Amino acid sequence: MTMLELGYVSKAHGLGGEVVVSLITDRTGERMAPGAVLYVGPSAVEAKSFTVESAKPYQAKWLVRFVGVDGREQADLLRAKKLFANPLSSDELLDDDAVFVHELIGNRVVDQHGTDHGEVVSVIDNPAADILELDDDQLVPLSFFVSLVDGVISVDVPEGLLDGNAVSERDS
Repeated sequence: MTMLELGYVSKAHGLGGEVVVSLITDRTGERMAPGAVLYVGPSAVEAKSFTVESAKPYQAKWLVRFVGVDGREQADLLRAKKLFANPLSSDELLDDDAVFVHELIGNRVVDQHGTDHGEVVSVIDNPAADILELDDDQLVPLSFFVSLVDGVISVDVPEGLLDGNAVSERDS
């Protein structure tokens, strides 16, 4: 079964084994509930299962305690690892409108005028909106996302956002 990427463990918090988690899912209630099984690792294939003991919102992130992670040393081992979960239902994978973060990487970005701006190399976690990083280092807030069809991400961006010379012209 395909696992979904939910976010990542930022760091250990305190001495008791809690970790700070950055999520990229809007299903926090189901995913952070005590007893939920999450997987932590560098990839879905290498991830190990952990059961949520407790979780609570913390600033724009979550403080999570996993069963069996009892101290800072154990929590530190989870630092900078990705967080995965199995789909909650088959509907979560079959929803035609759903686009998952991992599906964005490697696709071309084309604006509303039909201009190709390059390939998405990563998705940057940002409190206001996640950001698509393109292969030419340009950044596109995900809030301008329109659709993903056949390897092409359509965006509707404000004038000048993807003008590669905008910064250098303004600074000179």
